[in-house]
Amino acid sequence: MPSHIMLSYQWDDQALVKKIFDRLRKDGLPVWMDIEGGVTGNINDAMAAGVEEAVVICPFMTPAYQASRSCKKELNYADSREVIIVPVMLASNWEASEWLGLITAGLLWVDFRNLEKDESYEMCVSSLEEEIMYNAGHLLAVEELRSEEEDLPEPSKPHLKRKPGRGFLHELSKLYIQDADEQVVDPTGDTRNTVELHEKPGERCYWEEIKANGAKYYRNVVTNRYLG
Repeated sequence: MPSHIMLSYQWDDQALVKKIFDRLRKDGLPVWMDIEGGVTGNINDAMAAGVEEAVVICPFMTPAYQASRSCKKELNYADSREVIIVPVMLASNWEASEWLGLITAGLLWVDFRNLEKDESYEMCVSSLEEEIMYNAGHLLAVEELRSEEEDLPEPSKPHLKRKPGRGFLHELSKLYIQDADEQVVDPTGDTRNTVELHEKPGERCYWEEIKANGAKYYRNVVTNRYLG
């Protein structure tokens, strides 16, 4: 049975992906990358096995990734096996096109384009973990984080769990979008909800994806009102 998260990347980004790999594993997520014991023997057989055992694949998208024949084979194979794809965007002022654009069309990618500050990196990794858990938390065996000594306090980071919905960050403020739990009545007779921005995700910060009529909508998991 599929069991891990596969990190798919072009070699220019190996250092960053290794850092992310270490962080995800530290947080209890079952993660796989080629240089961490993932490739032995024939490279094609090893990469195929990596895809076949993947619940989720995270392509780290750049122009070099799109131009790579190996990356194309990996992601195409994952797509053909209906592995859940959680894209990560590394390149600024660029959009995926050709085969990569086709496979990732309509998917929400995690934004790793602005990593100048440590807090930006932490926010990006948290967003990646949330997106993975939102899409596949029910399929992954996430390890409990435990103290090495029984008399030590529990770790400050909570055990990862599947979120009730997807959280969204405001692009400029980097704050969470939350349903304000109040309604505005328009003079024309339309009733609509308002939203607020918060530093931390509260219970009304999560939105459930609804697909209908060839489009995607997001409904708040608490108020059942739509984001729009």
